[in-house]
Amino acid sequence: MQLYTKTGDKGLTKLVGGQSVAKDADRVNAYGTIDELNSWLGYTISRMEEGDELISELLQLQHYLFDCGSDLSTPHGVYPYKVDDKLVKWIEERIDTYADIPPALETFILPGGDEIASMLHVARTIARRAERHIVATMWTAEINNDVLIFVNRLSDYFFALARVMNYRKKRTDVAYERGSKVFHNNITKADVERWAREREEKEKG
Repeated sequence: MQLYTKTGDKGLTKLVGGQSVAKDADRVNAYGTIDELNSWLGYTISRMEEGDELISELLQLQHYLFDCGSDLSTPHGVYPYKVDDKLVKWIEERIDTYADIPPALETFILPGGDEIASMLHVARTIARRAERHIVATMWTAEINNDVLIFVNRLSDYFFALARVMNYRKKRTDVAYERGSKVFHNNITKADVERWAREREEKEKG
């Protein structure tokens, strides 16, 4: 199997369907950063203790990340997209589950703690960078909006999971020393969903 094609020798790459674009295009930066995140997640899994029940979930997430990259590299209308609202609901359910395990936060915390928790914080920041590239892409091209929503949730997922890892290892979160109270733990998911509906209705006029 020949791995190199020489198609990138002039700074171009091909999207799904054959369209050529510059290798530094927003779309390429978007799915390239998703690939970076997937690679980092693979390394994180390799550092986890054998038998950890979270490994299978993170492996599944790697498949979902591949789906995200596939959708981002596919111009609208070429092939059906793979990521849908079911994936968004899946990750929101995981976030809600993990958020209730460690003590509630009231202030910002520093990334770190246990090795795996620290690696998940790195994953969180890569996910944020991927989200920025996806947003840049959507201003100039039609994309699968469910990918944007899913990747937006990813950073919250990694944050919540990092806190769970530290909680498991009895590592206390380190509060940002010049931070004030920023989290309001009396706000429920139902409140957030209601505010979102009200905002959508207001935008519709």
